[in-house]
Amino acid sequence: MTAQPAPFKPSLVKAVFRDVTPLHVSRPAACAAASVTRTVLTEIIDGARRAAEEESRKKLIPGDLISAIDRDVELEVGDKWYVHSPTFRGLTGDLYDADGVLVPLRQRRGTRTPSAVAGAHRFEAGVRRLLRSRGATAVPAMVRDLDGIASVFLTDLARNAAMIVREGGVKRFGTVTLETPDAPAAPPFPKDSLGALATRGGDRRTIDRDDVLAATRMLLFGGGLRRRALAEALAHS
Repeated sequence: MTAQPAPFKPSLVKAVFRDVTPLHVSRPAACAAASVTRTVLTEIIDGARRAAEEESRKKLIPGDLISAIDRDVELEVGDKWYVHSPTFRGLTGDLYDADGVLVPLRQRRGTRTPSAVAGAHRFEAGVRRLLRSRGATAVPAMVRDLDGIASVFLTDLARNAAMIVREGGVKRFGTVTLETPDAPAAPPFPKDSLGALATRGGDRRTIDRDDVLAATRMLLFGGGLRRRALAEALAHS
């Protein structure tokens, strides 16, 4: 079997974690986070490829990203990127304040650019490597969207993992499981049950692999994508 590509290096993952937390990140944790991000981006790219193939195109465009998310709601990740991307303009709905006044797009984006958005360019080389590994090419706008989604998703993953360490376990957890009647039931969380995740061992200064896996469960809903992301992370960390 051909080894999976490693477009997002542990050093890049650790740099993203440093943007949001002073906690130390173990190498297994960095590898797990890189693997989860790679799996998520791979699923999005494959969904976009299918949309492009239906129109007899080889190069991916932003519209293919929209189509992929429309067909598979599990791919709707990194949504904080949407208000910064022309691709999603007009698709996320209007936002009104408590007085019913429309909130301008500039105000919705905030006065300060989030670190995940400001640092999105760091993912471009990895995104291009991942596209090549899937036999795909993309227009610059599509690369930029994948770049931004990867950055925002990994930043959210880092924040959740840091929260788990600070709180000593998963104190707030919710999940939605999307299954079809004839689909097999989702297997339990690898290695630990959810009950075991309620409290964590280890010190409060280090984010470890299990913290990243627990954060992944919090971020990815549904069954298929989450199972694949966890399995890949366990295999490559």
